[in-house]
Amino acid sequence: ISDLEVEHEDTTGKLYHVRYELEPTDKSEIRNLKSEMDYIMVATTRPETILGDTAVAVNPKDKRYKKLIGRIAILPALGRRIPIIGDDVVDMEFGTGAVKVTPGHDPTDYDIGQRHNLPIINMMNKDATVSEAGGAYAGMDRYDARKKLVGDLERDGLLDHIADHQMSIGR
Repeated sequence: ISDLEVEHEDTTGKLYHVRYELEPTDKSEIRNLKSEMDYIMVATTRPETILGDTAVAVNPKDKRYKKLIGRIAILPALGRRIPIIGDDVVDMEFGTGAVKVTPGHDPTDYDIGQRHNLPIINMMNKDATVSEAGGAYAGMDRYDARKKLVGDLERDGLLDHIADHQMSIGR
């Protein structure tokens, strides 16, 4: 499907910076103090799609994250274990340089998922409510789910901050 006839409009949206905690590499590892290696930070414009994430991707050339490739992150809100993968398509300059991968809801993420054999989770029903894959958020309207999820992330100390973000949307 082409978007050649779509008129794009620049607008200000929100970019949510979310911490995905890392699974300890050694089960006996005890962490009393949080350090930057306890989590990987991702930035997203649609936090509700976290519910369909199946990986976090970083550019393998990015020195900040190279040592995290192969580690396991814990998906906020649902607690699902997801891999941290390296993929050249990740823009090291956008957001935090680490991106959540939601193959069921984004064409680029779908391509990443195909290259890395990731599962596809459809977290949205056709009526724009969260599917059963969304756990406690299932059945909620996407905007209500976003509001609740952001509140839950904040409550759990996983929402770092929300920033204004310039983006282009099709009309």
